[in-house]
Amino acid sequence: MRSRFALALTGPVLAGLVLATGPVWAQDKTEISLSRFFGACEADYADVTDVSKAHGECGIITALINKFNAESPDVHVKVDIVEWPGYDQLTARLRSDDPPTISVMHEAVISDYASRDLLEPLDEDFKAAGIDISDFTEAAKTGVTKDGKIYALPFDTHTWLWHINLNLFKQAGLVSDDGKPILPKSPEELLAQAKQFKEKTGKPYFVQATVNEQANYARTLYTLLYQQNSDFFADPTQIKLQTPEARNAVELFKTIYQDGDTTKDQDYAAATAGFSQGDGGVYIMGTWLIDSYNEEAAKPGGALSNGYYVVPFPQLYGNAKVWADGHSWVVPKAGLDDAKRKAAVKVLKFLWDNDFEWARTGHLPVRTSVATSQAFLDLPHRKDIVSLTKDGTALPQAVKRQFGLQEILTEEFNAAAQNQKTVDQALADAESRVNELLANAK
Repeated sequence: MRSRFALALTGPVLAGLVLATGPVWAQDKTEISLSRFFGACEADYADVTDVSKAHGECGIITALINKFNAESPDVHVKVDIVEWPGYDQLTARLRSDDPPTISVMHEAVISDYASRDLLEPLDEDFKAAGIDISDFTEAAKTGVTKDGKIYALPFDTHTWLWHINLNLFKQAGLVSDDGKPILPKSPEELLAQAKQFKEKTGKPYFVQATVNEQANYARTLYTLLYQQNSDFFADPTQIKLQTPEARNAVELFKTIYQDGDTTKDQDYAAATAGFSQGDGGVYIMGTWLIDSYNEEAAKPGGALSNGYYVVPFPQLYGNAKVWADGHSWVVPKAGLDDAKRKAAVKVLKFLWDNDFEWARTGHLPVRTSVATSQAFLDLPHRKDIVSLTKDGTALPQAVKRQFGLQEILTEEFNAAAQNQKTVDQALADAESRVNELLANAK
């Protein structure tokens, strides 16, 4: 998703850093470029080719490309690291007729590029390479298929979780006899738990990233709307937000903020680090942090030591649906010759074959055969979240400018939470701004 846990603890990485991974390579190899975010971690993983020894998004993707370069006799991958989410850079390179051979892309963004004929359809390439699309999970297949064509190799499904400090939950008396956290089943139960938590621990129930945050409130809003069975995008060119369901969600955001049941004034890096340091009980964030927080929980003396738990976003309205998206790999249209196109597909096949390794990050697999495998289910917490392979729900395929509308929604509902706007005004403004954005989407 972004530069993730390592960056949250050590600071930002310069955008546009270009790295050549792997050993010295023969000049007669076909060189292709791969553009990605996920951060830079060469200090730890520059020479690692044993992927099983890598951890976190950055470590695993770096080790994967290192392994490919070390083992491939005829293709070399040059990695371009961009700052998350990278679409300004990609668009600029497309306009300059110098795009990367392969680029990471959120499935939510594929429609924006495919609709302008900027991506290569890959159906025939996958068939020739032995990438079995019948093994795609339903979420993955839906995410990369637009107008009946496959435009990307799905890499993961990521979705919205509650990362829980079980040590603080025990202190608050919110752990059952079997050692699991007691989860709220309604907004009222959530607020009651938050009050009890603060009384017992002196800390807020939630850790949240609310400063310079582009998506947080939007993803929680989608989740709460899904759980109330709201068809807020019945028309993919217009959002409907002036509804009781949306009002319920935003009122909840506001109450949590105004009652002091969340951390405040934290950006993503501060909140991500803060949760690991015990700033609060629940961090609402995605799948990509599971592996990193597991590492923190294994360290003695820390706030999460032997006390990290993770669950899908609880069912506050009785429906299990949760916001979801996915990372994927696309091939931008660039007039590739046969050698480079075959090289690109070879890399995609390698990433497909290593779906399990990437799933160790915490992201959900895109292969049904991996998601149902014992090896995956034996990973920490996976049995608790595997239901998200069916409950994770993306916006309708035809909704464009999804990153832009996430920013609008997060901005408006952050304003409502902080009493800068009334809830009704924020809902009206968000609906108007999103629909204006979509009306001008091409």
